[in-house]
Amino acid sequence: MYFVYMLRCADGAFYTGFTTDPARRTAVHNSGKGAKCTRARLPVTLVYTESFPDKSAALKREAALKKLTHGQKESLITASAKAE
Repeated sequence: MYFVYMLRCADGAFYTGFTTDPARRTAVHNSGKGAKCTRARLPVTLVYTESFPDKSAALKREAALKKLTHGQKESLITASAKAE
């Protein structure tokens, strides 16, 4: 199982990636050993995940999410939280 995830950085920016374990990956980011982009924006909080059966589907969704505007990402996160 693969996951696409979004992190909210301390400065309000979003980081989008994919992994097999979102909680572990968030911990790696918060330890300062994640993506260069998040190192200067700690701490980060996991705010969104989607699961996929294969890596290819996850990578395609990650690319699509990265093209969204900040406002569109906010809306997606809000809608996801309401659905839970």
